Amino acid sequence: MVKLILQVLAAAVGTVGFSLLFGVPARYYPYCGFIGGIGWLVYLCCLSYTSASVATFCATVVVILLSRWFAVRKRCPATLFLISGIFPLVPGAGIYWAAYYTVSNQLQMALETGYGAVKAAVAIVLGIVFVFELPEKWFHKKSRQ
Repeated sequence: MVKLILQVLAAAVGTVGFSLLFGVPARYYPYCGFIGGIGWLVYLCCLSYTSASVATFCATVVVILLSRWFAVRKRCPATLFLISGIFPLVPGAGIYWAAYYTVSNQLQMALETGYGAVKAAVAIVLGIVFVFELPEKWFHKKSRQ
């Protein structure tokens, strides 16, 4: 349980760090960190029940839903939260190891890690497309009649 909390906190801090590099205004850092941490938590929870690509898809859907929700509430573009919030889910290590195994002539390992990275990237793209197809009015508060 402590390991899970530390991983979620590390994802949140990493997301805030990436927000800083990306040029997100400082007032949005807590929201970016929250979104990145929750996305990583969903990924870890789903990972124990399903494959890595399905867990990545589920976490991406949550990250994009939260990004759109905060974008409406804070009156700013969803990409401020989306790009930094998706950071923990990006398969950078898989791409690195695929390139490393290719250069070191371990082609079977390169194919395995590269295929996993491509599956994760496709899961991220599908999650983004899936949520951005939802109508914008679903993210607004209903007005009292």
